[in-house]
Amino acid sequence: MERRKEIQGHLFAMFTIFIWGTTFISTKILLKAFTPIEILFIRFVIGYLVLLALYPHRLDVRERKQELYFAGAGLCGITLYFLLENIALTYTFASNVGVIISIAPFFTVIFAHLFLDGEKMRAQFFVGFAVAVAGIFLISFNGSSNLKLNPLGDVLAVLAAVVWAIYSVLTKKISGYHYHTILVTRRIFFYGVLFMIPVLFIVGFEPDISQIIKPVNLFNILFLGLGASAICFVSWNYALKILGAVKTSVYIYMVPVITVITSVLILHETITGIAVLGILLTLAGLIISEIKLPREKDHGRSADHVFN
Repeated sequence: MERRKEIQGHLFAMFTIFIWGTTFISTKILLKAFTPIEILFIRFVIGYLVLLALYPHRLDVRERKQELYFAGAGLCGITLYFLLENIALTYTFASNVGVIISIAPFFTVIFAHLFLDGEKMRAQFFVGFAVAVAGIFLISFNGSSNLKLNPLGDVLAVLAAVVWAIYSVLTKKISGYHYHTILVTRRIFFYGVLFMIPVLFIVGFEPDISQIIKPVNLFNILFLGLGASAICFVSWNYALKILGAVKTSVYIYMVPVITVITSVLILHETITGIAVLGILLTLAGLIISEIKLPREKDHGRSADHVFN
């Protein structure tokens, strides 16, 4: 029974990463007709409403401190992360953003070491980080040499990875409260949307209805709102509860691979030899950094204790 549940966890993680690996493509397409904040707001309002329809129950938070964790998770994991990611996509290739975002586990390890008990950093972590950063520099250099990439996009993507790491630490805390997964996700979505509202007043929010109802735009909006937001955030949190943080995080390595393949096939982006080398270095760095972590008994117990 335990083995069957573990297989379910792996399947949920694989499903989530496959969908998330293609979201950069949908966002890139929508940016032709909408601003980053318009895409973000519409996407998560749809996600919130879908979760409300799926599980129309109220979440009664037991302590005010817990509510602060929910608010922090919504601010970092929804508002800041996706806003930074969407803006980055206006400056750089979808494939580049997909690769750079995949360094998030590095920052997660750092923040977990600082703020969560039992999280240790090993020597291979620093070696892997250096290799991955070298890969990111190669990707950036390749785009700049072809005058097709503004390095600002890379910086924004790195910042997105940092705030996602903060979100990961916060969700570790939240998972220990043992609330229903859909209710937790919906509450995080609520705060994410709430923190977007001031941005809407600053930059303006005037989505063109005629653009929304176009089949290609409507499909991608629904894909992001229903699939990548409502369904995937729930499936990812479910995988975390079953597998723990260490095993689940390994699947993040697949995001850039999926993104690069789909960006070439759908957006017809050109991937040069230097870019391929940069991608390989980034993935190699991630693997070097994390490959021994599942074997560390103390580390595994600390992560699993949080999620189970």
